[in-house]
Amino acid sequence: MNELFYERSVPHIILPWLAWAYIKLLGLTTKISIQGSACYPGAAVYSVWHRQEVWMIYLNQGRNVCGLVSKSKDGEYMARILRRFGFSVIRGSTTSGGVMSLRALIKAARGGHSIAITPDGPRGPMCKVQPGSIYLARTAGVPIVPAACAMSRKKIFGSWDKYQFPLPFGRMQAVYGEPFFVAAADDVAAKAAELENILNSLTDRAEQLLAARP
Repeated sequence: MNELFYERSVPHIILPWLAWAYIKLLGLTTKISIQGSACYPGAAVYSVWHRQEVWMIYLNQGRNVCGLVSKSKDGEYMARILRRFGFSVIRGSTTSGGVMSLRALIKAARGGHSIAITPDGPRGPMCKVQPGSIYLARTAGVPIVPAACAMSRKKIFGSWDKYQFPLPFGRMQAVYGEPFFVAAADDVAAKAAELENILNSLTDRAEQLLAARP
């Protein structure tokens, strides 16, 4: 298990703590605006593009949310960060242990936990919804709550998703969409395309609202 392997790793002890402190600093120094309902009254699948995940961690802390995190070395950092923000964590991804991870997420959702998903992660393609989140919502019988954000101060990395790393002392605009339901008879590919369009539209909306703010 990676958790045991990295238990005494100094970087895996120190860096998650520093990341937690940095995200808290972001929250204290950023002018945050939210449009839409940020908290669904029941279990749901919160869905946001991978490149925007930092702010979604902050906004959904302490809300009984479970995150899917890869079993990689980098995933261990993220798992520890999420736990510091009150998330529970399931280890796996669409490329490693995908079936078992999906089953664990379904069980968590049926047990009342909301689920945090980056539907284009962990390796892309960027802003393309993979079928896992649709299967999850359909099988668990919970809606998807799509969300997006835009930030005035950020560093964009050269990674596959052009990851957006927020910087302090700026403005952030989050937008939550209406709950997105997946019925048992729905076509997975069609619903994935629909969710993709929604997430891109919410991202555009967040950028527009941010640009209009003083």
